[in-house]
Amino acid sequence: MLDWPALLLLFGAGAVASGVNAVAGGGSLISFPALIGLGIPLKAANATNAVALWPGSLASAIGFWSQLRAVRRHLPPLLLVSVIGSVLGALLLVLTPPSAFRVAVPLLILVATLLLAFQPQVRQWAQGPHGKVGPALGYTLQLAVSVYGGYFGAGMGIMMLAVFGLMMDATIHELNAIKTWLAVVINVAASATFLTHKGMVLAEPAIALGLGSILGGYFAARWSMSVESEKMRKAIVVFGFAMVAWFTWRVLVE
Repeated sequence: MLDWPALLLLFGAGAVASGVNAVAGGGSLISFPALIGLGIPLKAANATNAVALWPGSLASAIGFWSQLRAVRRHLPPLLLVSVIGSVLGALLLVLTPPSAFRVAVPLLILVATLLLAFQPQVRQWAQGPHGKVGPALGYTLQLAVSVYGGYFGAGMGIMMLAVFGLMMDATIHELNAIKTWLAVVINVAASATFLTHKGMVLAEPAIALGLGSILGGYFAARWSMSVESEKMRKAIVVFGFAMVAWFTWRVLVE
């Protein structure tokens, strides 16, 4: 049971994380450590974070609806592999021993931080005139990204941009549209899996984070007009590396 100051802290963390996701990406690098800082076990914190943040992502995805038309032919197979991969990743997290996940967390945060650090290069590359891969390889890559998304999730949007840049002739806005909607699907499928396993999702922290994420998602559009996304991205990258160092230190001393 968390007290009101802790719940208010999570509400604020959810709002900031959802807004950061809409503006620059990497919001889980804010909300996940907030849960850990309140003493929530690592696996429960990861599952609770996934359940809590997808409503805010849905608010952002709705804004991309009109951009889906050009890439919608890819949606049915991508939806299928995304759901399968997400459920597999979520089940993998459920089955991972806490001691092994504790060691994996610094590596997972490092992956997410590096992806955010090189996000501009990924976006530019996704629009470049490189050769396209066939559907089979593209869907296989998306399956792998979805497994990662169900297991941890931070940085998966940047991975999807890279995959879709290989698969589709589309603008960056169209790639963002299908990426954002599939991210919602992955998080919903993972959340449904976590909710069927007792103890994986903590109700009070999830509600506090979730309400904050809805607020953050709602105001993100206005907020993004007054915030320099590049400065925010760099700040989150610095914070991410600090979290890598902190979680690595915890592994070494415990």
